[in-house]
Amino acid sequence: MALETWLIKVKTTISNSLDSITSKPPKKSNIGILSFEIASLISKLLHSWQSLSDKNIIRIRNESISLEGVRKIVSNDDPFLLGLACAEMTENIRLVARGVSRLSKRCEDSHLRSFDRLFHEFANSCHDTHCWVLSLKDMEAKNKKMDRYATVTARLYKEMEELSIVENSLRKFLQCNEYESTIKEQKVMDLRQKIIRQRQEVKYLKERSLWNRSFDSIISMLVRYTFTVLARIKLVFGLGHGFPISLSRSLSASATVYPTANPNTCNFVSGPLKSSKLEENKDFTIGFFESNSKLLKPPATTLGAAALALHYANLIIIMEKMIKSPQLVGIDARDDIYAMLTRSIRSLLRSRLKGAGFSASDPVLAAEWRTALERILGWLSPLAHNMIKWQSERSFEQQNMVPKTNVLLLQTLFFANKRKTETAITELLVGLNYIWRFEREMTAKSLFDCTKVNGLVNLQSSS
Repeated sequence: MALETWLIKVKTTISNSLDSITSKPPKKSNIGILSFEIASLISKLLHSWQSLSDKNIIRIRNESISLEGVRKIVSNDDPFLLGLACAEMTENIRLVARGVSRLSKRCEDSHLRSFDRLFHEFANSCHDTHCWVLSLKDMEAKNKKMDRYATVTARLYKEMEELSIVENSLRKFLQCNEYESTIKEQKVMDLRQKIIRQRQEVKYLKERSLWNRSFDSIISMLVRYTFTVLARIKLVFGLGHGFPISLSRSLSASATVYPTANPNTCNFVSGPLKSSKLEENKDFTIGFFESNSKLLKPPATTLGAAALALHYANLIIIMEKMIKSPQLVGIDARDDIYAMLTRSIRSLLRSRLKGAGFSASDPVLAAEWRTALERILGWLSPLAHNMIKWQSERSFEQQNMVPKTNVLLLQTLFFANKRKTETAITELLVGLNYIWRFEREMTAKSLFDCTKVNGLVNLQSSS
């Protein structure tokens, strides 16, 4: 009987507990440890938005696609170059959206959980079901808030790392028996005081950062920001209906290694980066993101397709240093750079040097070569340096960091014509070879003349 009474009490207690749980609204989850991943996404979204500012878009229109090196060895087809810029920016936001989509599946809001589907629908049709695209005024207001969240969360990460280091130091010190008891006690006390201060700082930053924010509210902000960035891309590139771009992939045949001194410049009107060719070649059969990914695939004639863009960028930068100081280049350095040459460049180099003399003593010819090398490096070197920057910012170690520059793929060697680039590199090698030998011959001649003069002075003094 007593057991039965006790069981009834337990049952009643459990029932009352369940009723109280179901009657209370569920507690909204906070972001917690995911705040660092979200802060990284926020920083990338901020960078994407800034790269679409009026100032940067004007720079793309008036400078980026007009770089001398781009016109010579990439393309002089403006719609093609603008299509590459649009495709790369679209690809960047697609990669950020993939991270947002993964997080959105944890949301309580069913609309946010459907972000991936809705985002692709918006990309293909510009249909914004839930009005997630923000106005420019709202976007500017949220910029400051998101930037503050990202900054404070980055600081929180740093302080939490510091706290972990101090706690580990205390544990190791407690296990150590090398110190006197009084010294050890003082050190332990100092470390514990530091831990207390550090924990207070961490607690303070958690309150101000993303850590204690509502998960759904922050993801909602990310979702709206992602939609707005894509809408901005469509606006500035004149893709009002969101249809994908499909541009001619043929690179200009007129872009030579030594074009005319005054190439035709492109005049743009204010407004979106719009072109009749952009509108004429819309592809309705595949999605917006798929079409842009297709456009970023390098043609077979380019360095990107041959996987040589980064290698040639390093080669050009090494030669640039040698050309600036040919007198400092040793035999080993020449052998090293020759080892970097591909079979096709070696073949071009042998053909170019065939019949060349062994003497390099003409100062006029050496001066002409220096001028020619400076001219080639003037347009080729920026593309090589941009290639290194672009690659380093997207390396595995840096993939969670925000790019520090606005270098676009079209400004690198990735889409450069392989044959034209190798022709330019060969010219650099031929010129470097001449001025290197010229410097050595002039140095040897000076030493010989100096030795001869010293010999005559010694002969006269002895007589």
